[in-house]
Order: sequence, then structure tokens, then C-alpha cells
Amino acid sequence: MTFKDISTGLQHIGMPTNDIEKTIRFYEALGFEVAFRMNNNGEEVAFLRLGDLTIETYQNFNAAEVNGAWDHVAINVTDVDEARRLADDMGLEVIEEGELPFWDNGVKYFTCLGPNREKVEFNQYL
Repeated sequence: MTFKDISTGLQHIGMPTNDIEKTIRFYEALGFEVAFRMNNNGEEVAFLRLGDLTIETYQNFNAAEVNGAWDHVAINVTDVDEARRLADDMGLEVIEEGELPFWDNGVKYFTCLGPNREKVEFNQYL
């Protein structure tokens, strides 16, 4: 099995913000709609969707506010446990993993670092 066998495409792009209301207004003006919103352990989170593009923005008050400040790219997978096995076999550096209460039944994910220290998240809807 390979990543290509279990990956179905881009799930979302993660972007921290210092002002979630300002961020939502900006992207709504570009045609995005709020697809899901919640407070996750004190951090406001919103998923903004335009067609098949989804941005996860979260107010953590740590946004760099510089060009290139996107935090991560999330790839949708059908089997996150298999994706983790593949990542381990490749020796990828996993920096975070867990479950989050997003969408109807939550998500299970892990994040690893790419060759440029970029964060790549593998994410499965539960």
C-alpha cells in the first residue's frame, strides 16, 4: 500500500489568525462560506469553503502576519492508521497526532514535517 492508494486529495489548508472575525469577513467577501465553526478548548476555529477549497482558520493569537504564514496542508485519507504506518516506515518526523471534535463525528489526524520543515497533516473523517 502507498499514500496514493489511501489519499483522496486536499482536505484543507490551515491558517492561524489573530482576529478570526476579520479573517472570516475577508474570505466571505471572496465568496467563501463558513462550513463549520466551533470553540475547541478556548480556541475559535472556522472552516471556510469555496467550491472544493477549504481553509481551516483558528484564532491562536500567534499568526506571524508575514508572507508564507500558512501553517499546514492537510491531505484527506481513507485510513489514517495506514498512513501513519507508511509515515513511520519512511522515517518521517511525526510532530503531532490525535483526534479533534470537528464535523459530525470528529477527525483523526497526524502531522509530520516535510523536507523544508513544512507541516503536512494526514486527516481522516471519523
